[in-house]
Amino acid sequence: MKKILALIALSLTTSLVSVSASAHGPTPIKVDKSITIKAEPAKVWALVKDFGNMQKWHPAVTNTKLEKKGEDTFRTLTLKDGGTILEKLRSVDEADMKIRYEIVSSGLPFTDYNAFIVVKKGANAGESTVQWVGRFYRLYKLNPPIPAGQDDETATNTVNGIYDAGLAGLKKAAESSK
Repeated sequence: MKKILALIALSLTTSLVSVSASAHGPTPIKVDKSITIKAEPAKVWALVKDFGNMQKWHPAVTNTKLEKKGEDTFRTLTLKDGGTILEKLRSVDEADMKIRYEIVSSGLPFTDYNAFIVVKKGANAGESTVQWVGRFYRLYKLNPPIPAGQDDETATNTVNGIYDAGLAGLKKAAESSK
């Protein structure tokens, strides 16, 4: 009888562990991209930290509108496809050449997005290294089945596309106006 009770207890414990393990929802996703730019860090930083002029270097952005609400600064990015993204500036660190921001609302296939861009001196004279890091979740926060277009892969691919185009645009803007 003790063996049967022990087996039942073990079975229940195993079942509960597997149920709770699959019930946690999505895990955060991180995208971390870097690029080397043949321009002085101060010049690249001037482009990156200008929160109200992302259209100067990101090819998907046609217009940036800044708004102050109390102590907070927000920007609305108007995209070439007509969509908009509302972002909140979290901090600008001049000494470390690092800007932090978050997306407040957008039509993009991810949520809870927080990111930073940091500019550092490159390996060679007159070079900069720019790192862009974002953390976010897929759009669908419940457990499977996950609707098409709301999964981890879609979210990751979208952010990769934004970063790849943005870093290439930043490189072009910084290197072309020497």
